[in-house]
Amino acid sequence: MKKVKWGVLGAASIAVRKVIPAMQRGACCEITAIASRDKKKAEEAAGRLGISKAYGSYEELLRDGELEAIYNPLPNHLHVPWSIKAAEAGKHVLCEKPISVNVAGAKMLLATRERTGVKMGEAFMVKTHPQWLRTREIIHSGGIGELRLAQCAFSYSNRNPLNVRHRVEWGGGGLLDIGCYPITISRFVFAEEPVRVLGALERDPEFGTDRLASAILEFSSGRQSVFSCGTQTAFYQRMHFLGTSGRVEVEIPWNAPNDQPCRIFIGEATSGEPRVEEFPVVDQYTIQGDEFSRAIRGEREVPVPIEDAIGNMAVIDAVFRAAESGRWEKPETI
Repeated sequence: MKKVKWGVLGAASIAVRKVIPAMQRGACCEITAIASRDKKKAEEAAGRLGISKAYGSYEELLRDGELEAIYNPLPNHLHVPWSIKAAEAGKHVLCEKPISVNVAGAKMLLATRERTGVKMGEAFMVKTHPQWLRTREIIHSGGIGELRLAQCAFSYSNRNPLNVRHRVEWGGGGLLDIGCYPITISRFVFAEEPVRVLGALERDPEFGTDRLASAILEFSSGRQSVFSCGTQTAFYQRMHFLGTSGRVEVEIPWNAPNDQPCRIFIGEATSGEPRVEEFPVVDQYTIQGDEFSRAIRGEREVPVPIEDAIGNMAVIDAVFRAAESGRWEKPETI
């Protein structure tokens, strides 16, 4: 297929360090432009990454008639407005997670997609990684019996006051930043929406953002997903799935390395030693870019469509409400 010509809104760290280099290695992506409100910053990033065009405003990039698609890695509160502007400019949009700061914003994107006819998706790169496709396959085929429980811990330590993750008004905090991962994967693996959620948040006294968030998602028949995420605790990530006759453990669920194999562990109910499945080295951002580009060319569906993003935001909103009310809350339906 002919490569899709991409432009990037902003020179965010995740874009210049991970996503752009990965997409440049793909078979279906050509990054041809990058924009920043500081043109010098855009020019520096373009020179370092071999991108042909650098713009000093997002508006200027969106007026570039050669660009077919936009990757939006801007801070969370800018995901919806600039994704809408990109769609209205006739560009397909791959927007970083979380797609919005609430479900209302995500629904605005759905209305925009329907009105403009562009492809639009959320950049949950984990959902196209081979280790997660295989984990879901094992569980859905009955490899661990009936799935009963998912457990996840995900944390890092950062108190840099200049980091956008510590700005409440910009959609900062641990639940939106990293709690969205166990939520989306729980929905992906359980293959249904939770019927109710319970949540607890502990906020940083200076920043006001949640630095520790925990939640229980209850699915049908009492099945549960339980997770905790922290932004000021030791770096750690792991996710487990427990069934009636076995378990699956994903060793590096979210920041899957692009320079070494990934592993999952499959254990039997009565066996102490799990067997290991190892996956060849891949870059999940390369896969994500290529898969979305194939969707643009009509070769597949958008991997994480706006409908799915709305479902995820509905659960996040419910966790926030539950933390305030101290009660179980039901996620809003589409």
